[in-house]
Amino acid sequence: MTQLAGATPVHFLWQVVGRVGVIRLNRPDRKNPLTFDSYAELRDHFRALAGATDVDVVVFASNGGNFCSGGDVHDIIGPLIGLPMKDLLAFTRMTGDLVKAMLSCGKPIIAAVDGVAVGAGAILAMASDLRLATPSAKCAFLFTRVGLAGCDMGACAMLPRIIGQGRAAELLYTGRVMRAEEGHAWGFWNALHAPDVLEAEAMALAQRLAEGPVFAHGVTKTQLYQEWNMGLDQAIEAEAQAQAICMQTKDFERAYRAFVAKETPEFRGD
Repeated sequence: MTQLAGATPVHFLWQVVGRVGVIRLNRPDRKNPLTFDSYAELRDHFRALAGATDVDVVVFASNGGNFCSGGDVHDIIGPLIGLPMKDLLAFTRMTGDLVKAMLSCGKPIIAAVDGVAVGAGAILAMASDLRLATPSAKCAFLFTRVGLAGCDMGACAMLPRIIGQGRAAELLYTGRVMRAEEGHAWGFWNALHAPDVLEAEAMALAQRLAEGPVFAHGVTKTQLYQEWNMGLDQAIEAEAQAQAICMQTKDFERAYRAFVAKETPEFRGD
């Protein structure tokens, strides 16, 4: 199994606090845009997390007052102009692979969004399991504003499931900013926190998850993702099998014994 605590990424910051991994993009002077290299390294990092034994939860944090300003205009958008279709498709598939890696990493991901989360930055927040933001956070799926379709990195599949078809369609067609209070009312943001406590709240939530039945959390994440493509009968059967697996864990037995003894269970993820 993989140990990631000592890993040193080149294109973003990575820190492990207890059993919580913290990612933050590291170009705060440019509001943390993504580059070809950071896309690829994030994809590989989340793929590696699927087998990691030292991290149970991930916080995708902001840096310097901003989350992510999307693809870098000079390092990505400019070079894409004039590329042949084969190379363009390789790039768009690679960005989609980052979302796939986030969805299949087996760890709950909490986005802590301050400032801007636009373009691909909005996608990173969307692909997280839980999303916290500040009241001034600005989120925009602004692809149409640069002449592209709103269907980027799974947005047309995922965003309607989070906020509803009509609201998602409006944001994806217009590229307008979704205000923080709007996003909270629509269910995109799970909670809003002041900037000075945002990351602390995200870490506290992550710690609560890390202290829970982390094997079962991984099963929950898997089912949330895989059941998109299932009918109701298939989903109920899949959940029956998943829950039967969880009932074989020692965490399940510990929870029962703790309940009988009127104690708080100590989950260990086994």
